[in-house]
Amino acid sequence: MQIPSTIARELMGDIAPKFAELTDTVLFDDIWQRPGLAARERSLITVATLIALNRSEQLPFHIQRALDNGITHAELVEVITQLAFYAGWPTAASAVTALRQLSAKQTTSTSKE
Repeated sequence: MQIPSTIARELMGDIAPKFAELTDTVLFDDIWQRPGLAARERSLITVATLIALNRSEQLPFHIQRALDNGITHAELVEVITQLAFYAGWPTAASAVTALRQLSAKQTTSTSKE
């Protein structure tokens, strides 16, 4: 039986297969699917937390997920601006950079289609 590929398996399955499995089955298949919050709300919380904790490596993936879950670019800018005063200017500036890079990447891929 072949296990279907996921982003977690592709990014870390070769070195940390159990961690990839837990990411898929517990985090994304269970926690993200619980009925208490919509995916949009979960994305907003996750992006805000990643910004506040300066977890910039994970931020691009979750910014894209937030956009996919209905958070607008303008709303992300507002989140970043709000957090600048609570989480610090450098963390907000890093988040702006991540959002800019993702936007540039999307513009480039859209113009190639």
